[in-house]
Parts: sequence; C-alpha cells; structure tokens
Amino acid sequence: MAYIPTLKKKYKEEVIPALMKEFGYKCIMQVPKLEKIVLNQGVGAAIADKKIIDTATVEMTTITGQKAVQTISKKDISNFKLRKKMPIGVRVTLRREKMYEFMDRLINVSLPRTRDFRGVETKLDGKGNYTLGIQEQIIFPEINIDQIAQLNGMNITFVTSAKTDEEGFALLKEFGVPFKKSKKN
Repeated sequence: MAYIPTLKKKYKEEVIPALMKEFGYKCIMQVPKLEKIVLNQGVGAAIADKKIIDTATVEMTTITGQKAVQTISKKDISNFKLRKKMPIGVRVTLRREKMYEFMDRLINVSLPRTRDFRGVETKLDGKGNYTLGIQEQIIFPEINIDQIAQLNGMNITFVTSAKTDEEGFALLKEFGVPFKKSKKN
C-alpha cells in the first residue's frame, strides 16, 4: 500500500465531513480543498552579494524538500542598483503529497518554535487564500543555525479552492492552522 500523508488522510476522514456539515454542501466536490502552498523569499541583499541568493536557494530547497527556483527582476530600478533579469528572490510551489507533508511540519514543529508564539493572524485575501509571513528561517528544524549567514523572512501562501474567506478560514482551521483567538471565534 502506498504512503498517504497524515494531513491528506485527515482531510478525507475529518475535514470533508466537518465542512459539509458546517456549510451544508450537497456534494463532496463542493468542499474547498488545499490546491498548493507557495513559499516566497525576497532577497534584496543579493544585488550586492551573489552568494546570498545561492544560500537562500539551498535553504529553501532544504526546508521544502523540493528544488527552489530563483526569481528575477522584471525591470531596471536605478535607486536600488537593480538591473533587469537579476536574481532577487527564491520561490517554491508545493503540491500533492509534498504540500501536505510541509503543512504538517509547519503546523506541528516549526510554528511552535517561533519566539512568543500566540497563533497566526486571521486575515485572508478575500478569495479564501491565506498568506503567512515568517520573520526568520531558523524556526524550521531542517536549518542548521550554525551555518546561517543572515536571517531571512519568507511568505507562505496557502492557495485553496474556497470561494469565500469564511470557507477558506474554516478549511485551514480544520487542518489545524493555529489562528489567534479573536472575539468572533
């Protein structure tokens, strides 16, 4: 039998029935699902030092277990000493099993390692997607703190098939994303 990630199993066995009950869906296909997770790291300091972008690529590949892609600038900006087609960031898009594995590690291991962690913000983008900003890459256990040259933050975007923020929020909450306790929850 093939390996099935824990969160994928949880989605099929717990999340789908819970969301069908909460929103009154008549068909399983109406239930929103997690489509992909996109990790993005802007490395502006790479303009001055090319090694920084290579280090960021290696770190992002280590964190996700999938090869990171360098993002390049689209135009010249003289104030920032930026030329067209210079590498200025690193990006990874996770889907299927790797997506569920990463989300599981993020929720259960990495986020609790954040200093003074009280939960993540509850603001979604209006279309059911959620972006989480992380200040330091050292919260991931895959990163060796002794080998870090500089601390870099990153954005992690959860792209869902939800039509509204309410559905997207309910989906991510069922997955176990530790949202901050607010007055409405």
